[in-house]
Amino acid sequence: MDPAKVQAVIDWPAPKSRVELQRFLGFANFYRRFIRNFGQVAAPLTALTSVKTCFKWSVSAQGAFDLLKNRFTSAPILVTPDVSRQFVVEVDASEVGVGAILSQRSLSDDKVHPCAYFSHRLSPSERNYDVGNRELLAIRLALGEWRQWLEGATVPFVVWTDHRNLEYIRSAKRLNARQARWALFFARFEFVISYRPGSKNTKPDALSRLFSSSVASTDPEGILPEGRVVGLTVWGIERQVKQALTHTPSPRACPRNLLFVPVPTRLAVLQWAHSAKLAGHPGVRGTLASIRQRFWWPTREHDTRRFVAACSVCVQTKSGNSPPAGRLRPLPIPSRPWSHIALDFVTGLPSSAGKTVILTVVDRFSKAAHFIPLAKLPSAKETAQIIIENVFRIHGLPSDVVSDRGPQFTSQFWREFCRLIGASVSLSSGFHPQSNGQAERANQTIGRILRSLSFRNPASWSEQLPWAEYAHNSLPSSATGLSPFQSSLGYQPPLFSSQFAESSVPSAQAFVQRCERTWKRVRSALCRYRTQTVRAANKRRTKSPRYCRGQRVWLSTQNLPLKTASRKLTPRFIGPFRISRVINPVAVRLLLPRYLRRVHPVFHVSCIKPVLRAPARLPPPPPPILVEGAPIYRVRRILDMRPRGRGHQYLVDWEGYDPEERSWVPSRDVLDRALIEDFLRCRQVSSSSAPGGAR
Repeated sequence: MDPAKVQAVIDWPAPKSRVELQRFLGFANFYRRFIRNFGQVAAPLTALTSVKTCFKWSVSAQGAFDLLKNRFTSAPILVTPDVSRQFVVEVDASEVGVGAILSQRSLSDDKVHPCAYFSHRLSPSERNYDVGNRELLAIRLALGEWRQWLEGATVPFVVWTDHRNLEYIRSAKRLNARQARWALFFARFEFVISYRPGSKNTKPDALSRLFSSSVASTDPEGILPEGRVVGLTVWGIERQVKQALTHTPSPRACPRNLLFVPVPTRLAVLQWAHSAKLAGHPGVRGTLASIRQRFWWPTREHDTRRFVAACSVCVQTKSGNSPPAGRLRPLPIPSRPWSHIALDFVTGLPSSAGKTVILTVVDRFSKAAHFIPLAKLPSAKETAQIIIENVFRIHGLPSDVVSDRGPQFTSQFWREFCRLIGASVSLSSGFHPQSNGQAERANQTIGRILRSLSFRNPASWSEQLPWAEYAHNSLPSSATGLSPFQSSLGYQPPLFSSQFAESSVPSAQAFVQRCERTWKRVRSALCRYRTQTVRAANKRRTKSPRYCRGQRVWLSTQNLPLKTASRKLTPRFIGPFRISRVINPVAVRLLLPRYLRRVHPVFHVSCIKPVLRAPARLPPPPPPILVEGAPIYRVRRILDMRPRGRGHQYLVDWEGYDPEERSWVPSRDVLDRALIEDFLRCRQVSSSSAPGGAR
């Protein structure tokens, strides 16, 4: 035999572990049928594969190993290549090398015999190839090794690989430069690439892993050689504490492996463990974990909790998971029907007979409701006319009107209209629709009924609306136990003719007396229901802090129209702002800046947080630079652009100011034109530019 054809097996190193031995025996099992008494020859090696015994290479194992290698590289296993018959090339690649076997089916026994073995250790650059390119490299090297037989073969040969994607490599339309170069070489051969599962491709796999141990022993695992030290880091905070200890001795209670932190340096330690970049503003548990590794003082747990609770960055950027603040404060219970009403609009409906909006009017005493279809959202004057025609004409003038802060109800016309009819205006607080809960609940009810009646033809909801209103007013209310009809009129409209005689009223006095008895019954039921509702609602709420005028609070940004590039990265709270008036225990009025002038300043206490006393204060925003008497502010970056008139405005992020201070600035006020040029060139929100100035 030519030594070059069997060199890969002759140079096979002795296994140094059980895994390497199992790999060799897996390779040998494919040729056991050609070796007489294979089980007896390989018995010393097979015994070492048992996990019950310690792996120890012995003389008998070495003899069996050498004998099997000799059998693999001699007849009757090996056959001489014949170019007139079909070849089979088995290839595989590992992270350290490639292996291949050239085989042919023998005419004597009609079995596949190997003709030659091949293995190649990958270079450092070749080990950087991805899996597909390494497997393709194995085919390229095998065909180059045996090209004297394969290139002149009269029958197309077969290449077996355990990488399925290579089956389509010869028909691929897009190749990288390396694959295109190899494709020119493959054009010299007639062959077919066929997929073979890895469980059946163990022979070339074993040859490809011959270099695993040598590569592991020569290549370092890390970037630096073993035992090499680059440097040693000593935190500045540790040096600061040690300097403070020269003037203050450590108490006996301090553990030996920790540094005692004197009082003057405790704030610095807390800032390092919580606010440093390596910490990232963790909670109390994470901050304490960093401190406990090196520092100690008697009140570190208490001081850490206070520091984290007062951290302004955490307050602004973290969402709380505690129940909303503010106990339930229900509206006062009326004494008669239709003296206190609630209004709201239902929008987003499909057009039905020209109607797209529903005006909901609810009596807060009897829970009776009128659902008025409208063509569009009305103005304040149109709303007043609709209420006169559909409510006041039937039930009289109310004494209180509850609504949200829609433009119809916040206008001067609506306030003057309600004043003239003697009704007080009760508007919900900012971003707290629960204040108008009666109308919101009626909207849910009418939506449920309309979906049931018109789900087959949604455009017919206006035809079903009178039936939906009757169903709402005739069914018992969960608050009173009576239907809205009975609560407001004193009787339940009969559904059957047999009830007519019973429902007739003999005199007006009897009717009035019955109405008064019903109203007393309804009011007592409402009082009981309110007590139950308050008790159930307060289980999911916490008592709000007691606020006072002049106190500073943080304001939630959940519903504020802030100009931000990314809503996910927007602070959760902004401020702080001062309280100008405490309206009631669950609603306050804030002094908002100019950029929030369109936001109603009254907020529920669940939308604010008190500013706690922090041990350290953030530096104030930098003052503007006066140039020729005009203030100039520095710009961190430009975030966005919008057309305005004949020019453009730019959304500016001011240096030293919080995100809520961002504003739109005309292009003429941006003094550093490089800011605009960089923004127009990048057109990306994440691009950063050199500081400039703007008026």
